[in-house]
Amino acid sequence: MAKLAISTEKVRVQNGDLSIDAYLAMPDSPDKFPGVIVVQEIFGVNSHIRDITERLAKEGYVAIAPAIYQRQAPKFETGYTEKDLEIGRKYKNQTKAEELISDIQATIKYLYNLPQVKQGGVGTIGFCFGGHVVYLVATLEDINATASFYGAGIVNSCPGGGEPTIARTKDITGTLYGFFGTEDPLIPNEQVDEIETELKKQNILYQIFRYEGATHGFMCDRRDSYNPQAAQDAWTKVLDLFSQKLP
Repeated sequence: MAKLAISTEKVRVQNGDLSIDAYLAMPDSPDKFPGVIVVQEIFGVNSHIRDITERLAKEGYVAIAPAIYQRQAPKFETGYTEKDLEIGRKYKNQTKAEELISDIQATIKYLYNLPQVKQGGVGTIGFCFGGHVVYLVATLEDINATASFYGAGIVNSCPGGGEPTIARTKDITGTLYGFFGTEDPLIPNEQVDEIETELKKQNILYQIFRYEGATHGFMCDRRDSYNPQAAQDAWTKVLDLFSQKLP
């Protein structure tokens, strides 16, 4: 299918007194389209995340990437050096689960208020810390489909502390696809097994995809860890998920 022409803009999502920077991409068309929320890595809404947002728009989605570090570092974006990694992790460690959930709920409301967006549920896709965040917010009733890429810490932590995020699996309302590399040093294969076991135990609609030889960040063509074969296969599966589960 031919890719759609799109338009992009920087917008603000209001969540009470907090105004969240976000990157919006949508097809240039009078038609209505499903909404998808793109959740960043620890590196901010950078060129990789904007590219994913635009790719989704070209496939027929209204896609938005909210800045999940708005409270810690407005307008933050960076690259992939060790120094970048250090500061990104510092901001990640300052986030709190309930604030992240609230910000994504506000982003859903923003999408629904756009005349170009279909009602009836949205999708999410997240990478790295964003992969953890989309697992966390999959408990929101408006989220029909979740694509979680190599979200570290799901089994043993939760933003801001408390019970690990995996304990919320029982409350997931839609379908979840998880994507992991077998050589990811941040997510041992045993943790992927634990996630899959819990999803199955709680009767969640899910699929887990494991890519032999792939490591952390395999979807990002800006990183040395980029794995084009795994990335292409995963992207195909994401589009299949969204086409099946979104209105």
